[in-house]
Formats: sequence, structure tokens, C-alpha cells
Amino acid sequence: MTHVEIYTKAFCGYCSRAKALLNSKGVEFEEYDITMGGPKRLEMLERANGGITVPQIFIDGQHVGGSDDLAVLEAQGKLNALLGR
Repeated sequence: MTHVEIYTKAFCGYCSRAKALLNSKGVEFEEYDITMGGPKRLEMLERANGGITVPQIFIDGQHVGGSDDLAVLEAQGKLNALLGR
């Protein structure tokens, strides 16, 4: 099973859009809310090669980027393959 992780913040429209796309595909994901910072925010910064915006999305440990990047993968027909579908 594909492991999807997404770092988010409260009231983030891009986060909502990315989660909606994943939900529409029936994908379960692990969500890390970094609204208040903390160790998960530092973890995200390290894993995302300094990416500071949210969401930051990982599929099987591979950094795929943010909401726009996820949407591009879907438009190109590449997202299903990454998700093992």
C-alpha cells in the first residue's frame, strides 16, 4: 500500500485542495498539522529540501511538492502511477 504524507496548516486553501484531490482518489494519507510549528515543522523543512510553504506532500517517502505540483501530476496522468493505481 502506498504511504502518503501531507504537512498542512489550518485554514490553508492549498492544503484543502490537495487533500480533496487525494480524497477523490480514495487515498488514505497521514496528515501533520504544523500550524503551531514544532518538531514536525522542522522535519518538513528537512524533508522538503527547505520548502517552507504548505502543503508539502510525500508519496512513499518521495517529495512530490505542493498542491500545484500534485495537480500537475494529475493533469499529466502521472499521479495514479505514483499512488500505485
